[in-house]
Amino acid sequence: MSRVRVAGAAINQTPLDWSGNLANIVDAIERAREEGASVLCLPELCITGYGCEDAFHSPNLHQTALEVLSECAAATKEMLVSVGLPLFHRSAVFNCACLIGDGKIIGFVPKRYLASEGLHYEPRWFKPWPAGVRDHISIGNQSYPIGDYLFEIGGIRVGFEICEDAWVPQRSGAELASRGVDIILNPSASHFSFGKHEVRKRFVIEGSRSFRAGYVYTNLLGNEAGRVIYDGGVLIASGGQLLAAGPRFSFQPVVVTTATIDVEVNRMSRSRSAGFQPGLAFDLDATVTVPWSYPDVEPHIEHPQIASWEIGHNLKEEEFTRAVMLGLFDYLRKSRAHGFVVSVSGGADSSAVACLAALMIEAAYNELGH
Repeated sequence: MSRVRVAGAAINQTPLDWSGNLANIVDAIERAREEGASVLCLPELCITGYGCEDAFHSPNLHQTALEVLSECAAATKEMLVSVGLPLFHRSAVFNCACLIGDGKIIGFVPKRYLASEGLHYEPRWFKPWPAGVRDHISIGNQSYPIGDYLFEIGGIRVGFEICEDAWVPQRSGAELASRGVDIILNPSASHFSFGKHEVRKRFVIEGSRSFRAGYVYTNLLGNEAGRVIYDGGVLIASGGQLLAAGPRFSFQPVVVTTATIDVEVNRMSRSRSAGFQPGLAFDLDATVTVPWSYPDVEPHIEHPQIASWEIGHNLKEEEFTRAVMLGLFDYLRKSRAHGFVVSVSGGADSSAVACLAALMIEAAYNELGH
């Protein structure tokens, strides 16, 4: 199989909203299936929500997360899907991506590098997984691989860089490339800040070029809870070319972006590279092999659609306005409030707040209707 249709989904989750989070995940799977995708990447910790804080140390959270994982797996007929959840293993909690497919759990890959700067405090709840370490975890009556694994699914090799893993100098992708990875999935929970999306775009495109692989980056969307706003913005690249870019700051709970990756083109490009050194000495046990059949995909020239405001001269002002609008809207609907009361003094600050609230209503109506 030369070409594979892949998808990434930006979804608007809420910490510990089990039924709502599951509904968004299943909706994303169905939309990706309708778009002809065989592989779907969902954001980091999308089952529980990213902002569970000290609840990550609750036994009930882990039990419920595994129950929801089972329901997610049941929705994956003839599809490969990556979902994120915390996993309690050997008296520690790990931030994991789980690959599920055709109704089954295939394996878990824990995050290596934990975000600990700015508003991130992941080491409080999670432990970093050491490179090169592989183990098995028992769930119910089944044993599943967990650790530094590569997944060979129907002859196509799939690996993971989880959010911060791609922001550090020693990226996991370099090692994955030496092991012949074809598609790298990056499930992220990357909050919005000015200019950050351009940095993401650079490491996605450059990663796909230097690793000679397809790359699917996904992100959370909206205001989960508290003060943090996620801008979404799925990115799909291959061989140094951006194939697709999903919209940012959408009011939709689920936004799916798809593209076609030509695996053979990347493999031949890697074989021509003088800098590529195949990892012939890697242990075969480091690869989880699953028989799989992919549908035929016709050649397709991808043209990424970039919103006009993203390439205008007022990008910072646009980002600020759209981030605040989305944050206000999510606060409104998740608190089940019926509106805002704005105290207007006539000064610049209160006038700006009134304008942002009005723009929020207009933007939500334009995108969602009634």
